[in-house]
Amino acid sequence: MSDQSGSAVDPGSAPPLGANSEVGRLRSVMLHRPGDELRRLTPRNSDQLLFDGLPWVDRAQEEHDTFAQVLRDHDVEVLLLGDLLRQTIELSGAARMQGIAAAVSARRLGHHLAQELAGHLRTLPPADLATILMAGMTFDEMPESPAAARASLVRRMHHGVEFAIDPLPNLLFTRDSSFWIGTRFAITTLALPARMRETSLTDLIYAHHPRFRGARRAYESHSAPIEGGDILLMAPGVVAVGVGERTTPAGAEALARSLFDDGLAHTVLAVPIEQRRASMHLDTVCTMVDTDAVVMYPVIQDSLSAFTIRMDGGTPTVVGPAPFVEAAADAMGIGKLRVIDTGLDAVTAEREQWDDGNNTLAISPGVVVAYDRNVETNRRLRDSGIEVLTIAGSELGSGRGGPRCMSCPVARDLL
Repeated sequence: MSDQSGSAVDPGSAPPLGANSEVGRLRSVMLHRPGDELRRLTPRNSDQLLFDGLPWVDRAQEEHDTFAQVLRDHDVEVLLLGDLLRQTIELSGAARMQGIAAAVSARRLGHHLAQELAGHLRTLPPADLATILMAGMTFDEMPESPAAARASLVRRMHHGVEFAIDPLPNLLFTRDSSFWIGTRFAITTLALPARMRETSLTDLIYAHHPRFRGARRAYESHSAPIEGGDILLMAPGVVAVGVGERTTPAGAEALARSLFDDGLAHTVLAVPIEQRRASMHLDTVCTMVDTDAVVMYPVIQDSLSAFTIRMDGGTPTVVGPAPFVEAAADAMGIGKLRVIDTGLDAVTAEREQWDDGNNTLAISPGVVVAYDRNVETNRRLRDSGIEVLTIAGSELGSGRGGPRCMSCPVARDLL
């Protein structure tokens, strides 16, 4: 089963772009249906490519198709990154050149071979080029070239199954390479080498696809790492930024200054999180499920803190740290932030946190999508008045990401 329509998106009939919360009615979302890039994973390279296992790709596609259909059934427009990329390359020669330039590295291939490969890629049909930009290319898959065989030491010495262009299996997690705030989009800087090129694809889609014509940038970083999974739009004007394995303090500070300068936020909460695989992003331990409620890993509920950054006389000022739930409630202008924790006992809580029990996608206030295997977390959400729509994630979760990680909202009703 495939949910790829292959048709272009009509921007004239589409929901207006933008978001100012995590829970406003979801109108449009960017997903990436897993494809050949996941078939590149092997026991030899899975750690380097940031996967804890080797997903059964056909089943992962089935699970993802179900996820997309759940969203469509709730009147959410689903934009598939692979379709958007192919359409963009069809429509724009500049986008084609931008994608090739980001994928072909003279530092890796040498000047001669890089030039030859780039020339070959320029001749490919849009669908074939889009596949290579996502799934990569091995040396075995490069076109035969007597000139390269004579002139390129790289070509002679590399084994055939090594990658001339790395695959991007983490494209599945569209949350990280960009996010929307107000009516603008932000291009992030991904911290780890296995993911750095993902933003080049998101960037060329936003720059050249007609669906995003006229959209303006909110923030773009080429230095200090910051990833979308660390960004929570707590309320209009209030942004929480996780600082840990993937987002640095410098990245959080640069984002805060940019949002203040553009009038997109009045408060930024910098939230230190433990630097380890199980809590790589803020949204692996805490996500919004209603306008005044979060689901949170209970182990960190009492210890999670936040530095509050606000403008004072034209200059950003930092205070704190203070307990996160208190700092967030104060910034949001509410009496108390409701916290729904995951699991009654420590073992259950740890298991469900590892399985992305805290990583929910809100499609409207009090309605979320979650993995079905997190039974205890989902029960506690329902007991707290949250409607939970469940999807299977046995294969999708092998890259350590849940429904929120797999989705980049591009249009929500403003609160």
